[in-house]
Amino acid sequence: MTGLPGTYESYWMETAPGSAYSGPAGDLEVDVAVVGAGIAGICAAWELARAGRRVALLEADRVAAGVTGYTTAKLSVQHGMIYARLRSSFGAEQARLYARSQQEAVEQVGRVAAELGIDCELETAPSHVYTERPDAVDGLREEADAAREAGLPASFVEETELPFPVAGAVRVEGQAQFHPRKYLLALVADLVRRGGVVHERTRVVSLHEGEPCRLTTEQGTEIVARDVIVATHYPVFDRALLFSRLEPRRELVVAAELPADLAPRGTYLTHEHDTRSVRTAPLSDGRRLLIVTGESFTPGDGEVGARYERLAAWTGEHFPQARVTHRWAAQDNSSTDGVPFVGRFHPGSRHVHVAAGFGGWGMSNGVMAGRLLAARIAGEELPWSALYDPGRFHVRETASLMKLQGSVVKHFVGDRLASSHVDEVEQIPPGTGAVVRVGGRRCAVYRDEQGTAHSVSARCTHLGCLVHFNDAERAWECPCHGSRFAPDGRVLQGPAVRPLEPRPLD
Repeated sequence: MTGLPGTYESYWMETAPGSAYSGPAGDLEVDVAVVGAGIAGICAAWELARAGRRVALLEADRVAAGVTGYTTAKLSVQHGMIYARLRSSFGAEQARLYARSQQEAVEQVGRVAAELGIDCELETAPSHVYTERPDAVDGLREEADAAREAGLPASFVEETELPFPVAGAVRVEGQAQFHPRKYLLALVADLVRRGGVVHERTRVVSLHEGEPCRLTTEQGTEIVARDVIVATHYPVFDRALLFSRLEPRRELVVAAELPADLAPRGTYLTHEHDTRSVRTAPLSDGRRLLIVTGESFTPGDGEVGARYERLAAWTGEHFPQARVTHRWAAQDNSSTDGVPFVGRFHPGSRHVHVAAGFGGWGMSNGVMAGRLLAARIAGEELPWSALYDPGRFHVRETASLMKLQGSVVKHFVGDRLASSHVDEVEQIPPGTGAVVRVGGRRCAVYRDEQGTAHSVSARCTHLGCLVHFNDAERAWECPCHGSRFAPDGRVLQGPAVRPLEPRPLD
């Protein structure tokens, strides 16, 4: 896909390259093994190392380079229209605990940045959820009331600094935004100084629960640990059955240079127009970086190039002096009741813990999860531990659960009954991919710009759904649980841990 605006790279990745960490030279024994070096895993590992634990942080790719490296990086307690829903579904006390746990996470970043002297471009900013529709104002007023009841400095306002009119907004004071990789890479460096070990390019492929627990990597190395934290965004082990309660969503991001005097300093979100999120970050020479996120979709839905074009067009219409410089995509998973899963991996777990389902709000949730899991391993229960317990189940979750599983079944069965995307490999243009029947089997075939076809199995190695091609990012995506693969079959994003198998075309 050509002609899309900006360089396809995350601004956070480009401006904070970081250090490299080698894989383990041999077997390893530690107090705690943390699988996944995104914000939740890094924060948990750092908290544990600070408490004197021997910690190993294991990452399949590079630290803070997965979902965390491609975030919007809002650090906020305002997670969309959440507090009225929490009050209704969970009760007013649980809504207060949610707000308190998230606000403490926001404040924790400021405390740690000051303690370690981290220059991570941390800025205080009010956050907003807004609507352009007069008929949606009553819902915002209810949300503002619920947020205030939860203990937040929230108010309903009709004026904002956005360069277009809104019908109303919920404003929450004292929130923040920052450069996530500058913050997290500094935490990783401090983790190492405290005796922790960090291993990149170390994909964990199996877990044996016991006393102690044993992990096996793709290279055959064994890590022995009393406790294990699975913080892989989407859990890479299925024994907890959380895949049945997590819905993957993908959103696109465009970033553009904008004169500082035209840049909003608060953060903004609306679920209208298929989601639009706006924030800015500091640049130099009187400029700021405008970051616009939106076009929410399920991985594998296709037409990603057209979605980028719509997002860039919206940005140009509302910020005509913005010049797009970067574009990237972010992915997260939402739980069926809208609250993350942080705690015991499954009801029988004694020494395996999980953090997942951040619903697009990984910055505050990741910090919160790191603190909660470190406390749990130390034998301490925080006031909100039960709220985030993965073993919970609410009757009101049933409808969302059934809808999610219906979508999975639709893809698992329906994609197999449908005809192939194209009839012949020769019909696939250069730079694109399609699922084709070859020798009676469905193959995922990508034709590169030079015309060479690359064929792999079309069955996701997680649970067997058929993958779809993402035209803008040139990746195979599973629409059931969000696994992503490179054109040659390499795993880009879990829960899959094994690559798509090569398939001959002759």
